[in-house]
Amino acid sequence: MTKPNFNRRAFFTAALGGAAVASAYAQAPAQQQQVSPVPAPRDWLRQDPVQYPDPDIVALDNRFRRYIVGNTVIRRHHFGTLWAEGPAWNGVGRFLVWSDIPNNVQMRWIEEDGRVTVFRNPSGFSNGNTFDYEGRQLSCEHGGRRVVRYEPNGTVTVIAEKFQGKRMSSPNDIVVHPDGGIWFTDPTYGIRGNYEGFKGEQELKEAVYRVDTKTGQIDKVTDEVGGPNGICFSPDYKKLYIADTGEPRDIKVWDIDGKTIRNGKRFVQLDIPGSGQPSAADGIRCDVDGN
Repeated sequence: MTKPNFNRRAFFTAALGGAAVASAYAQAPAQQQQVSPVPAPRDWLRQDPVQYPDPDIVALDNRFRRYIVGNTVIRRHHFGTLWAEGPAWNGVGRFLVWSDIPNNVQMRWIEEDGRVTVFRNPSGFSNGNTFDYEGRQLSCEHGGRRVVRYEPNGTVTVIAEKFQGKRMSSPNDIVVHPDGGIWFTDPTYGIRGNYEGFKGEQELKEAVYRVDTKTGQIDKVTDEVGGPNGICFSPDYKKLYIADTGEPRDIKVWDIDGKTIRNGKRFVQLDIPGSGQPSAADGIRCDVDGN
């Protein structure tokens, strides 16, 4: 099956670059690691920097310098969201969708004219979004404690709501495999209070699930992650990466074995050298080189 141009988080290069740089720390010799100086606050009223490459695009490992495009800048397309999450790029429609969880809306940036408009209101307090291989949008809803798919005719199909008779907690992030399987994380962040959903009782242990779209069967892939959050595949779909925002706040990796995973291990610890502060990954994505 041809891989479509629906890269969920690739558009947010700053967040993606942070995850990529963190992955480099797991493999880079100590002499290659650098501590970036604290930059001056960026003046967002001036869209273009006074020099190129953009000084705010920083490679903490020299091996990532080749990914910096010299005449590309960081642009702020929108501000004012209470909590922006789940960016999903639609390569056919040439637009970006993301969630503003507390405001209970989805927003859309249109490449053709740069407009930002409300895309879906209410959104069910959606978090992660992606597009499947037929171009349909999938969203993780905190409000409904479910995963849904928006059909071309405007109807909504519930993909996952319960497992073994018990309600999901608050599906968070989501990816689609070329075999059609839908993989998503289900932590409890959306039911801990009313800010990003509705406070509720936890019925299932935090876990990662896979949905067989041909049969509708839901399988628990793993529950060995304290706070399963961001999720992504390697470019060859042979590995699964999950950001753990519980303890110990790392990124884990598994080998994909059909519909299951095996050989789980820590991929990288995300403490930033020299900062003295713990860190964690949220949404993650591999680039075409597997970083």
